[in-house]
Amino acid sequence: MSTEHNIQTVKDFFAAIGRGDSEALLALVAEDIEWIIPGRDWPLAGTHHGRTGLANLLATASRTLETSTEPREYVAQGDRVLVLGVATGKVKATTKAFEDDWVFAITIRDGKLTSIREYVDTQALAWAAKADTASTNAPGDISAAQRAS
Repeated sequence: MSTEHNIQTVKDFFAAIGRGDSEALLALVAEDIEWIIPGRDWPLAGTHHGRTGLANLLATASRTLETSTEPREYVAQGDRVLVLGVATGKVKATTKAFEDDWVFAITIRDGKLTSIREYVDTQALAWAAKADTASTNAPGDISAAQRAS
């Protein structure tokens, strides 16, 4: 497939995610897709195999997050497409908002996504998932007490 076709396939994938169209999403991925989200102690982290793993990942995401994903840039070479974007939303358990800059490294074979490696802002997500309500500052915020010292 051409680089342009691969980019369009990835754009279609993100559009299906945005619409919540699992049928269209599954039509765009290979049977043996592998989706890797590095990290620990985060419900979405790990290696997810096949369409069943993808369905489980999306169900977990739906249960734990309210999110909107915005791909902003596509960089492609051959069968690889890198997507840079941002997700905004909140963790349902804590109701804390987050903004997560991310990169997806995607491999395409025969017009289907075969591999996704997702790099996310783990600090932003960990902060939003933390149940401690004593601190209301997002990562990078400076509290009044810190400014006074």
